[in-house]
Amino acid sequence: MSVWGRQVGPRVVEVVLADPIAGRWRARVCGGVSGEVLEIGFGAGQNLAYYGSAVTRVHAVDPSDVAWGRAQRRISQFGRPVQRVARDAASLPLPDAGVDAVVSTWTLCTVPDLRGALAEVRRVLRPGGRLHLVEHSLAPGEGVRRVQRGIQPIWGPVAGGCHLDRDIPAALADSGFAVDSLDARYAAPWPAHPWAWFVSGSA
Repeated sequence: MSVWGRQVGPRVVEVVLADPIAGRWRARVCGGVSGEVLEIGFGAGQNLAYYGSAVTRVHAVDPSDVAWGRAQRRISQFGRPVQRVARDAASLPLPDAGVDAVVSTWTLCTVPDLRGALAEVRRVLRPGGRLHLVEHSLAPGEGVRRVQRGIQPIWGPVAGGCHLDRDIPAALADSGFAVDSLDARYAAPWPAHPWAWFVSGSA
């Protein structure tokens, strides 16, 4: 991984996703979860402030040592167990049916092995558990899709490996998730459409 990816990228992502708009999305995704939670793409721990008291433990997955270090203050303030269990969402050292919920905020668009990560999510979820998410995804209009695919070679390395051209609902469905309750819409007006088509909800 480049110096940007190791040192600069995690800090940039933390700042960019710290605004009130991102906070509203985090609140929607995290507010209803309970029990033991697996969080993919834990980053600097910004979701912790949005978990309710019903969350008893967080199992964190993130490849970045820089982000994990920056999360320590938030972990201390959270006051409940938070353990970094893995760097790679496609290889989780957790038992089958071991967590009540999985949370992913702007992460499924970045994981290198999306199919493997989703298989692991299904494996570790308890019966009735759900994957709660907000993600970048491939937009519905062909014009916006062309822009997404065109800027991806530049966008990806700068934005922590984010893929604007991944069809997240299709990937979820292919992995056996029910996607009927997902909402998809633009989170910002043009010209932000290429990086503002968000899929959110639970599956």
